[in-house]
Amino acid sequence: QVQLVESGGGLVQVGDSLRLACKVSGRLFTYYTMGWVRQAPGKEREVVAVITWGAGSTSYADSVKGRFTISRDIARSRVDLQMSSLEPDDTAVYHCAAGPSAGMSAATMAYWGKGTQVTVSS
Repeated sequence: QVQLVESGGGLVQVGDSLRLACKVSGRLFTYYTMGWVRQAPGKEREVVAVITWGAGSTSYADSVKGRFTISRDIARSRVDLQMSSLEPDDTAVYHCAAGPSAGMSAATMAYWGKGTQVTVSS
């Protein structure tokens, strides 16, 4: 069983930076994909970034490319999302997720954290 706990959300201003952290407990296989998925009211769920647990290969949604960076620390069992140049459209609940399939599909994520709220104020 894998458990994911997010932290680091908050209220920030446009243009600010914020770093989210996901603490992982349980066993993750090296082929697992870790991701950050956001859900805003009235909008579809969006996978913003993924990273493979073993190789560390990354992919990003076009909406965050160049502004967000996903990273993982295997020794500390942690996945981070560094967000910069934040915009009001980045306001959402951000969930950490993990799954055995490659790619940026929320449907393939088997494990989910409860999420952390990020609010970007203009």
